[in-house]
Amino acid sequence: MKQDPTIAIVDYGVGNLYNAERGFAQYTPNAITTQSADDIRNADAIVLPGVGSFESGMRGLRERNLIEPITKAAASGKPFFCICLGAQLILDEGHEFGAHKGLGLVKGTVTRFPDLGRGIKIPHIGWNQIYPASRNQWDNTIMGTIPEQSNMYFVHSYNLNPADKGDVLCLTTYGWYEFCSAVKHKNIYATQFHPERSGPAGLRIIEQFVRSI
Repeated sequence: MKQDPTIAIVDYGVGNLYNAERGFAQYTPNAITTQSADDIRNADAIVLPGVGSFESGMRGLRERNLIEPITKAAASGKPFFCICLGAQLILDEGHEFGAHKGLGLVKGTVTRFPDLGRGIKIPHIGWNQIYPASRNQWDNTIMGTIPEQSNMYFVHSYNLNPADKGDVLCLTTYGWYEFCSAVKHKNIYATQFHPERSGPAGLRIIEQFVRSI
């Protein structure tokens, strides 16, 4: 771990910034919320949080001229942690209120939950379990120190669908439907759930990410 790494938490006009900054600030004093391309270039790691629609998220990045610095930083191998809407935006395309181009850092699409039947509400809001997509998959990842079947906090109506199933790090079941709840692709971690709002287990994931920098 680099001593007190600098983490740039990208502000592109969506919610969840305060909780994200507070979560990462527990493990480094250099967690900053920023709209600056220079801060993204100079940081040791990037966090892309967010709550809202896919289209508004991409518009926020475009309006602030942040797409190029984010994609360049990701291509350089810099550690990335993406949360909820931020996790969705790294895929190729989102299908919320039409089809919208994403950042394309991970091949795949973002699609709405199917009809889950009576009594199963969408959006999916609240606590639910995450578990590895395959045996021993969490070994040597930031999930490696939390118990399988840990409960995490979710707020979403749309799901991550990586084209390469090898990118699926965590799964979760809601009703009868099993969906991808976290992705790992090269230097990128992306969680559909909110680790910063998920108690000790969620904060442990953040801590392990910071230690990995």
